[in-house]
Amino acid sequence: MQLRRIQDPNVWLIYAAIFILGLAYGVSLALVGLYLDGRGFDKEDIGSLAVWFAMGIVLLSLPMGHLIRRFSARATLIASLFGYAAAVAAFPLANTYTAIAAVRMLDGAFSVGIWVSCETILLSRAGRDNKAFITSLYAMALATGYVVGPLLARAIVAMAPMQIAFFTSGVLATAAGVLVLLRLEADVPEVHEAPGGSPGESSGGVTIAKEDVTTKGSILWRIKAACFATFAYGYFQASTVLFLPLYLVEQKGIATDQTILVPAFFAAGMLLFTNVAGRIGDAWGHLKLMRVLAIIGFFMILGFVFLDSFVAMCVAVFIAGAALASISPLSLALQGTVTRSHELSRANALYNVFYAAGMLLGPPISSWIFENRGGIPMLYHLAVLWAVFILFTVVFRRDDPRAQA
Repeated sequence: MQLRRIQDPNVWLIYAAIFILGLAYGVSLALVGLYLDGRGFDKEDIGSLAVWFAMGIVLLSLPMGHLIRRFSARATLIASLFGYAAAVAAFPLANTYTAIAAVRMLDGAFSVGIWVSCETILLSRAGRDNKAFITSLYAMALATGYVVGPLLARAIVAMAPMQIAFFTSGVLATAAGVLVLLRLEADVPEVHEAPGGSPGESSGGVTIAKEDVTTKGSILWRIKAACFATFAYGYFQASTVLFLPLYLVEQKGIATDQTILVPAFFAAGMLLFTNVAGRIGDAWGHLKLMRVLAIIGFFMILGFVFLDSFVAMCVAVFIAGAALASISPLSLALQGTVTRSHELSRANALYNVFYAAGMLLGPPISSWIFENRGGIPMLYHLAVLWAVFILFTVVFRRDDPRAQA
């Protein structure tokens, strides 16, 4: 059985914690827009508050590598989980735009602390030929929480005021923090490696790096393909969540209640194919598979321009979820493969900066194109983004160790 490949109980513990956190995310994210709308905030305010969330991610991403190296990934993860729990529980207590923006910014900051810490722990415990398999299960655990969370939110709102749902998210995040605090073992000791991935010389039981000082620029150049992939996915994800439903309603005549099903088809495609993609990527090459998936996603995006049947659109969304959402864990696995073990925390921090940058830039650029040029040009520009990524993977195909083998 494939799951037997994972022998480390700490990996399973991270999966459990991230699933619980995914529930917390799913509950809160399903209701943020509705809650703010009910509080009298207009669409522009709601959109700008999403930008504050992304700003929190951007601002803490870069120093996160240093914090993990200073305090450990375990300690950073615990602090971030409890911090997120406090931020999401404080959300319904904030009464002004400024207060809500501050809470959303903290939400993003603590979220990136969770992501970088989890990714550092998982990649440090994954073998070279197992990274995409492990990161794909991580993505599936989080995505499952995202799928179940909105169902839980709907049940809560049916029985209690909407504020209770955000408090429930805080309780769930606290439970994840307690689980990690009580059960997660200390970080795997760093093994410094010389360029090329060979361990450094050993002296008295302590591994000494032949090249211990590495600039962020050199790390970034090594993981540039992974960073471009996560930027493109963050840009695409943040844009389509906001504007694809509007496009379907305004320009395709799809009923509003039907568009609610669109994210479910995307998530279903992701859940069913992500782990398969991980196994293929580990065996075949992460970057090569990302190029194939991006080509498929490119044509699915263009399909929304020409398709009129809602059933056909749901099929396209399902395939896009299977292809484009699978790129995210594959890109994480790629950067873990080309990064030396003692650089993982800094590499993960840089990686998440690009994801946050995509989330930050996608909505305002897409909204401007949609408002001034229409929904079809907005879709074309998303297709062009993936076309550029495809070209990038061809030019830098040697960045994947599998291509060098």
